[in-house]
Amino acid sequence: MSAKSQTLLDLLRTLSAVDLDSLDVEVAKQLGPFVDCTSNQAIAHNELSKTDAEGKLINHQLIVDSIAYAKSKTTEFPNADVREIAVEAMTVKLAHRIAPYLTGYSHLQTNPKYSFDMQKTTANAQSEFSQQARMKHVQTLIETGFVAISKDLDPNFDVKKLCIKIPATWEGAQACRELENQGITTLATAIGSMPQATLASHVGCTYTGCYINELRVHFDESYVDENKAFHICDLSQRFYKKHGQRTQVIVASLISIDEIMILAGADHITVPPSLLHELSTTPADSWKGAVGSVFKTEYSEAQEVDGAGSEDEKTWRLAFSRDEGGKSEARLNDAIKLFSQKQDALEDLVRLHL
Repeated sequence: MSAKSQTLLDLLRTLSAVDLDSLDVEVAKQLGPFVDCTSNQAIAHNELSKTDAEGKLINHQLIVDSIAYAKSKTTEFPNADVREIAVEAMTVKLAHRIAPYLTGYSHLQTNPKYSFDMQKTTANAQSEFSQQARMKHVQTLIETGFVAISKDLDPNFDVKKLCIKIPATWEGAQACRELENQGITTLATAIGSMPQATLASHVGCTYTGCYINELRVHFDESYVDENKAFHICDLSQRFYKKHGQRTQVIVASLISIDEIMILAGADHITVPPSLLHELSTTPADSWKGAVGSVFKTEYSEAQEVDGAGSEDEKTWRLAFSRDEGGKSEARLNDAIKLFSQKQDALEDLVRLHL
């Protein structure tokens, strides 16, 4: 391949905003600049667990420094323990390191254990006050986490370049609404259904993270997603544009360059290092596969999406629970479970260094 030959990565960048789905700064240096950088607990744990030729943690000093920072801040963060603050600090440090190779946002995912955050109230205490209290609680967790820590670690870092990722539960969407109202950019993540997609745009999310494959495919090599969410990416992007909504789709959870190329034309596509390298070494003129075919499907009026019900909690919960015979809800719950396991792994990593 000659130096001037267009690669699939070059071609993709003419059709979609390409994001880095990794916290590996070397990939950012080599293949950037990227638009955004997406991350989550699994990505952070993978980066922080990397070792050198001698088996030593590459990011050992970053971990130690983050723990020292967390210990110094415990009096300011009474609702969180040292491990949780340290995990947030480690993630922020990794994000800051990559920021020079981005033109857009650094995405940081909130603790997945808060995905269904509810106050310990009685079953019938679903008043407006309790709903506001829940949103305030989530806001406090985020402000005392990523935003405040980012300001602390680097006062010169523009926190307006942070995007907060929150799993697309009903509670998560309400937190997104509150944050967006306060000028904090959000992404509703782990979306695999139209009820989630329409809810996210209704509350004003800047982005939605549409998972083409169930998250489990990245944790279990034998697992195959038989119901890939290509149509959700297409339908949600059509819906947002038709209704003049500013929400943009970020396509995520991809496992092949074939999947990536048929999704060319999505607002954003976030790509892991292995697939970025494959795209960057594949000549575009040799590609025989389809390009952007997902968005070339003709839809009838009967397939139009109804966004009604996104304001009423009971209506939305019922619609989501019924979507795809309950599979959409199960898909989200499994993603939250897997992310929570990685949150535990990150906290265990901190505990080993305490």
